[in-house]
Amino acid sequence: MSLHLEHLNPEQLAAVTLPDQHALILAGAGSGKTRVLTTRIAWLIKNGMATPGGILAVTFTNKAAREMLVRLTAMLPVNPRGMWIGTFHGLCNRMLRAHHRDAGLPQIFQILDTADQLAAVKRVVKGLNMDEDKFPPREVQWYINARKEEGLRAGDVQAPDDMTRRYLEAYATYDEQCNRDGVVDFPELLLRSYELLNRNEILRNHYAQRFRHILVDEFQDTNKLQYRWLKLLCGPGACMFAVGDDDQSIYRFRGANVGNMADFERDFQVGKVIRLEQNYRSHGNILDAANALIANNENRLGKNLWTAAGSGEPLRVYESESDLAEARWIVDEVQSLSREGMRYQDIAILYRSNAQSRVIEHALFSAGIAYRVYGGLRFFERAEVKHALAYLRLVASPEDDNAFLRVCNFPPRGIGARSVETLIDAARAANSPLYAAITSLSGKSGTALTAFRVLIEGLREETRGLPLPEMAGHVIARSGLVEHYRTEREGADRIDNLNELVNAAAAFDPEEAVIDMATGETTDPTLMDPLTAFLAHAALEAGEHQAGEGQDALQMMTVHSAKGLEFHAVFITGMEEGLFPHEQSLNERDGLEEERRLAYVAITRARQRLYLSFAQTRMLHGQTRYNLPSRFLDEVPEKLTKWLTPRHAERRVQQVNAAFGAWGGGARAAGAAAGRGRSNYASGGGASAPRPNPHRASSAPAAGARPVRPADSASDRTCSTPSSVPA
Repeated sequence: MSLHLEHLNPEQLAAVTLPDQHALILAGAGSGKTRVLTTRIAWLIKNGMATPGGILAVTFTNKAAREMLVRLTAMLPVNPRGMWIGTFHGLCNRMLRAHHRDAGLPQIFQILDTADQLAAVKRVVKGLNMDEDKFPPREVQWYINARKEEGLRAGDVQAPDDMTRRYLEAYATYDEQCNRDGVVDFPELLLRSYELLNRNEILRNHYAQRFRHILVDEFQDTNKLQYRWLKLLCGPGACMFAVGDDDQSIYRFRGANVGNMADFERDFQVGKVIRLEQNYRSHGNILDAANALIANNENRLGKNLWTAAGSGEPLRVYESESDLAEARWIVDEVQSLSREGMRYQDIAILYRSNAQSRVIEHALFSAGIAYRVYGGLRFFERAEVKHALAYLRLVASPEDDNAFLRVCNFPPRGIGARSVETLIDAARAANSPLYAAITSLSGKSGTALTAFRVLIEGLREETRGLPLPEMAGHVIARSGLVEHYRTEREGADRIDNLNELVNAAAAFDPEEAVIDMATGETTDPTLMDPLTAFLAHAALEAGEHQAGEGQDALQMMTVHSAKGLEFHAVFITGMEEGLFPHEQSLNERDGLEEERRLAYVAITRARQRLYLSFAQTRMLHGQTRYNLPSRFLDEVPEKLTKWLTPRHAERRVQQVNAAFGAWGGGARAAGAAAGRGRSNYASGGGASAPRPNPHRASSAPAAGARPVRPADSASDRTCSTPSSVPA
C-alpha cells in the first residue's frame, strides 16, 4: 500500500502526518486539500492510529464524498464504504435510520424534497386560514427552515409581535403534520439528529467513543447547528481535523458562519494551524492579484498563495461602452482562444447576477457558439421569464392556450384545477380557445376566470401603441409577477431577470429576429409586429445552441456556482460598483468583505488567463444607466494588469470629472493613472476606503416609463449620470 507521501509538499506532509490532536488546516484555492484529506485518512489507517469504522469524514457535496471514496479505494486494501463518509444530510440520515425509535421516527420514514415541503407548508397555511398575501407559503417555508438551521423549535422562539406568532403557529402545525405523516425535510435531518445526540447520553457517548478521528471539509461553510452537531460527536480523546479557507466563505445567505473557524480554534484550543499556500492551479500573476485583493479584508486568518509555475500572463482588463459591447468583445475573445486551440469547455464566463447572462447569451447565440449554463437555466428557460413571456403572448394573441394555462393562476388568483378542467371541457364542446370559452362559465369558477380575462383585455388595451420595452415593462408590472416574487426569500434574482427581459425588449432589433438560423434566409420583417417578432426571437434563443451531452461547450455561471471549479481561461464580467460589489452588500454588516471573498473565488478559478471587464453603461428597466468601475479593480496592483482599452478609460475619467463638477465640483477628484488609463476612485487614495456613489438613483424615469420595481430594490444596482455627461 503506497500513499505516495513523497509527492506531498512540506505543508501537506505535515498536515497528513499530524499526531493525534485537533488541527485547523487553512487550505487555499488549488492547494490540494482533497489529496490531504484522503491521504490523512489512509495514513491514519495504515499506521494503526484508526480503524475504518472509527473515522467520520464530512463533506458538503455528494460529488466530494464520492471523490474521496474513489481515491481511498485506490489507496487502501480495505473497503472504505464501511467508513462514515458523506454530507451532513447523508450522515444524519444514516444515524436516524439506525436509531429511528429513539428519534421518534418510523423505520421507513420518507424525506421531503424542497417541492414536497412547500406543498406541505401550503396545506398548513390554508388549514390555519392564513392570508397568503401576508404569509406567502415560500416565505413560511424559509422561516421554518431558518429556525431549524439555528437549532430552534417553534416553542424555543419568542414571539414579540402577531406576525411572528403566526409564523410560529405555522411552524408548530407543520411539525405536527410531519410527525403524524412520518416524514422529515432536509433541515430536519440535521436538527433531529442533533436533538437525538443531545438528549441521549448513552448514544452520544457511543458515537463519541467510536469516532476517534473526525475530518471536516469546507469548514468555512458550516452553519451554527452543523458545528454544534460536530461538537457533540467529538468527545474526550477524539481529534477533529478541520479543513477550510475563510477567504472562500461566500455562502452566508445559506446560513454559513465563517466565525466557526475562529470558534473552533478557541473551543478546542487548537494548537496546530497549518497553512496550505502552494497553489497547483494558477499562474503567479493571478495569485498575486487574488492575494492583493483579499488583503483588504480585516477579519481573516491570513495566508498568501504562491506557485512554482511562474508569473504567466498579466490580467487583461477591458472597459466597454455598454453591456452589449462587452458581450461582443467576449465573443471575439472566445473565438480567438478557440482558434489558438483552446476548447470551449475550458473557458468560463462568470457573472455576479444571473440576469447578466442574457446579453452574453444573445451574443453567443448570434455567433453560433454552443454554451452551457452551469448550475442554472439559460435565460429564456427560467420560469419567471417564461411566465412573463406567456403574458406577452396573451397580449399578442389571447387564443394561445398554452400561454393561458401557464399563467391563468400564476400568480395565484383562485383558479383551481377543477375550474381549469371545467373550462377545457367547455372549450372542447364549443370548439373554441380557452379564452373565448370563459364567457360560457358561471359560478365561482366563472367569476375568477372572468377576472383573469378582464386583466388580459386591460393589458391589451393599455399597451396598444406603446413601444416594445414599455409594453413589456407594463405587462410585467400589472401581471402581479413582481409583487409575487418580492415575497420570496431569493425573489430578487427573479425580479432581476424580469427587469432584464425589459432590457432585452429595449435592445431588440426586429431585423435580427427574422433570420432563420438554420438556412440563413430572411423573412420580410413587415409581416410581423414588434411584439410577435420579439416572441419569435425569444422562442428561437430558448431552443437554439443548447449544448448536447458531451459536446464541447462554453461554460457560463454565477460566481457562487463556480466555487470548486477551474478553467484555463476565465472572464469575470460586470466589474462595476453596485453590481460587483453588489449594492445590497454595502448596506449589510460584513457585506463588502463577503463580496471581496466572492471576487477572490472568481479570480482563483483561472489557471492561465484571466479577463476582467466592465461597462460604462448598462440597461436597467429598459433605460441606460451609467456605472463607475468596481473598487476591486483598484485593489489589484497595476503591475499585474494589462489594460486593453486605455482610450476608453481616459474618456471615462473626463466624463466622471464632468459629473462631479455638475454637482458643485470637488466631491472627489478622479485622477487618471496614465499607465493604465483609469482613475483612482478610492477616497484619500486608500484602496479599501468606502466610496459613496453620487450617481445613485439620480435620474427620474422617462416620461411614460413604467418601472418594474422600486428604486430601493435589489436589482436597482447601477447608477445614472446627469445630462452633462456624454453617453
